[in-house]
Amino acid sequence: MADDGVRGEASAQQEKEKEKENGANRSSQETETESSKNGDNAAENQTLSKRQQKKLLKQQKWEEERELRKQKRKERKQQRRLQRHNHQEEQGGEAQHVRKRPRREVTPSSLRLVVDCSFDSLMLTKDVQKLHKQIQRCYAENRRALHPVQVYLTSLGGQLKQSMDEKDKGWVNWKDISIKTEHYSEVVAKEELVYLTSDSPNVLEELDHKKAYVIGGLVDHNHHKGITFERAKELGIHHAQLPLSSFVKMNSRKVLAVNHVFEIILAYLEKGSWQEAFFTVLPQRKGAVAVDQEKEEEESDSDPGP
Repeated sequence: MADDGVRGEASAQQEKEKEKENGANRSSQETETESSKNGDNAAENQTLSKRQQKKLLKQQKWEEERELRKQKRKERKQQRRLQRHNHQEEQGGEAQHVRKRPRREVTPSSLRLVVDCSFDSLMLTKDVQKLHKQIQRCYAENRRALHPVQVYLTSLGGQLKQSMDEKDKGWVNWKDISIKTEHYSEVVAKEELVYLTSDSPNVLEELDHKKAYVIGGLVDHNHHKGITFERAKELGIHHAQLPLSSFVKMNSRKVLAVNHVFEIILAYLEKGSWQEAFFTVLPQRKGAVAVDQEKEEEESDSDPGP
């Protein structure tokens, strides 16, 4: 039994010596590996110029401090949010109220405006695309108008519908507008229709809210002069022109774009004055001058003086 104890102690002693020897070997290997790495880094640093070494150190430092910068940005953002909140509380919410645009009281009109899109085959592709933009403008202006009208888009198809599908897929979700493939004469009773055309001898003095006013959806650069007037006569419906000549003298022809006619009527509903409506909407390139102003200038030019 004593011999067994001695042998056990001797065996334990041998195990300890082996562990020490292995630990020493591992330390030696780690030292050699670290030395090798340092040697490699030193060799690498020797191949880099001083400028490149500084750049490398700067990059390493920037990477090490990334999380710190992120945390600082987060803290600054929270601080700004807290300051805004405190300021609004001090001002009683006045600052936020000032930034908001005053909401106007919108009163929808019973007036109906119809855009006649039955001239699709008479237009070039580029002109159809212009008409598409004009219709977009009509829709947008009516949405923000003080007295929005009831809008009808009739005879929609062909090139125009293709353009709308390709360039304005959201048109199918337009609100407060009736979009029809049928002709306007199938949508509105004939006796309620009034075609707005500059070739009509009838001048529109007032808007009748029981009527539906038709605007010809045509961009043709005068290639089909008088066609809307002829169409109205063929259908036997009423026709009229806006009282443009009574209030405005223009350098260019009296034919207006679809959206201009549309916007003029919206402006008239808001202002109650044709002259104000015309000069609010007509583009400067039309060279519009008030008829009264032109008369005064002519009288001044003809006056020989004392």
